[in-house]
Amino acid sequence: MSAASFDILRKVTTATITTMLLKKGIRRCWMNGPKPLVLGGERIVGPAFTLRFVPVREDLATPESWASPISTRAAIEDMPEGIVAVADAMAVPSAGIFGDILCARMKKRNVAALVTDGVMRDRAGVLASALPVWCAGVAAPASVNGLTFVGWQQPIGCGGCAVFPGDVIVVDDDGAVVIPQNSSLTKAPNMSCMKVGFLARSRKA
Repeated sequence: MSAASFDILRKVTTATITTMLLKKGIRRCWMNGPKPLVLGGERIVGPAFTLRFVPVREDLATPESWASPISTRAAIEDMPEGIVAVADAMAVPSAGIFGDILCARMKKRNVAALVTDGVMRDRAGVLASALPVWCAGVAAPASVNGLTFVGWQQPIGCGGCAVFPGDVIVVDDDGAVVIPQNSSLTKAPNMSCMKVGFLARSRKA
């Protein structure tokens, strides 16, 4: 997606985007669960970099797995600058998928934001990392208490939405929205016209 498209989307609320997508027949675009860890931040737009967890398998989900080639740490080292990391954590409320150390590493790699239908841990440290986070809450136990990490850059489900690598993610105080990467909304001229038209209709209402 072009830089101009990103600039336009940063000026459009997620509420407006859901209406625009509804007019195009897309209903499942708002992720049910992820909320901003801190309200009042700026709107963030970026391509999705997906992460996938499955239910815990005790022989695989161990503290030793954190150093394996298929680990969240390895995935973070593969993240390009400016992406929005989207993690399918199956809405498990009792296993924090990321804490202060890995959030600080994502921030260091200039990841734009993290979105998950799961929960975080080390809230104070995550806030100190300054990585913008949208999640379903906070829990002290580590991810291996309830989840097994199995890969990245695969199609996932997050908050009831299908998310494919490269889809466009927009987050603000109302939550997280996914725009299919081939949607006309990702084309700057179309987005600009839609936004102008939408505002014009709103003023007449």
